[in-house]
Amino acid sequence: MSATTMKKRTLQAAASLLISGLLLTGCAAGADSSATGASSSSTSVSETSSSSSSEASTDSSTASSTSETISSTSEAAEAFLATLSAEQREAVLYDYEDETKTTSWTNFPVTFVERAGLNLNDLTDEQRAAAMEVLEALMSEESYDTITGIMGGDEYLLENSSSTETSLGQYYIAFFGDPTAESAYEVQFGGHHLGVNATLDPSEEAITFAPTHLGVQPAVYTDSEGNEVQPFDAIYTDAFTFFDSLTEEQQATLTSGDVSMCSPGDTCDFATGSGLTGADLDDEQKQLLLDLVMNWAGMADEETSADARAEIEATLDETVIAWSGETSYDMSTGDGISFSISGPNVYVASQAQQNSAGADVEGVSTSGWGHVHSIYRDPTNDYAGSVTQQEASGMSGGPGSDGGMPSSDSDS
Repeated sequence: MSATTMKKRTLQAAASLLISGLLLTGCAAGADSSATGASSSSTSVSETSSSSSSEASTDSSTASSTSETISSTSEAAEAFLATLSAEQREAVLYDYEDETKTTSWTNFPVTFVERAGLNLNDLTDEQRAAAMEVLEALMSEESYDTITGIMGGDEYLLENSSSTETSLGQYYIAFFGDPTAESAYEVQFGGHHLGVNATLDPSEEAITFAPTHLGVQPAVYTDSEGNEVQPFDAIYTDAFTFFDSLTEEQQATLTSGDVSMCSPGDTCDFATGSGLTGADLDDEQKQLLLDLVMNWAGMADEETSADARAEIEATLDETVIAWSGETSYDMSTGDGISFSISGPNVYVASQAQQNSAGADVEGVSTSGWGHVHSIYRDPTNDYAGSVTQQEASGMSGGPGSDGGMPSSDSDS
């Protein structure tokens, strides 16, 4: 990704603070603390957070192969499961072929669509730390920073916005399949503005994040330590680097196209529509487009990301790109950008939502640039082909809409 070193350091600090916040503020209601022996004191929480964050970040930053990522993620999952009671294990584990995996994630708050698995707020400090270690082991350092930056924005809105949505800051984890066995399994993690679906297959040495939803609100926020956090900066930077590489004629074709959105939870025909095609690009422009796509498709290690990139590149000439909105990366003006990238092996759509959905903060952008829904899917391999996509009610996020949110000023 093209984020600067300074931004990486800021997001890493925000990630560490977010984990500490999750550990300190969770209610741990319904958790079997006797089964884990976890302490809830501030001192032990800080130590646990610092230790787990450091160890897992080392794992994710040093893993360079698919097999290493699968192994470290399985180990982290096994460690997390070991902290749970029998009842909690039953709640977090699903059959690999369970079609719930296609209907239990969305861009809606958890009060509108029930998530699978366990709510992190219902876990002990130790359990929450162990759950986050699963994500750290699974993802690259940059992707983990993006995820925790999104989560931190949710926490920021909970503390500072006018929203009365009670589910802000709630995130769930679930496993489809047994992560401790030598068979395929999926890690599902998310809440509002986040839905990660990562399928890992040890026998095939393969990982896919299709489908996954990344959203952001607000665009920029200041954390409790005074650090400025901008979760989508890398995405915006890559998007405009690609846009700026185009000729005026190419830009005109791009912006005359039809931006689409294949929403979380919906069945999808992956329509390409009109726009600029990969065949219209020179070699450098193609690589810049792939850089943008890899913000979603390349969330794990170097080998996994390279494999995904090569597969998408193979049919890039048949891929259609459309764009609407601003033509320069200046969040002080305009209403943000929307774009879609649709081809035989990839579907990415990112759309600015033209409302705050009730989450207003004075002086902070919570609509347009500051309220974005995005989706990554693989037309040939969603959920690694393990289930048939089931359409769930109440999931949306289409162009020029309110993001599919029910009409209420309290929703975010």
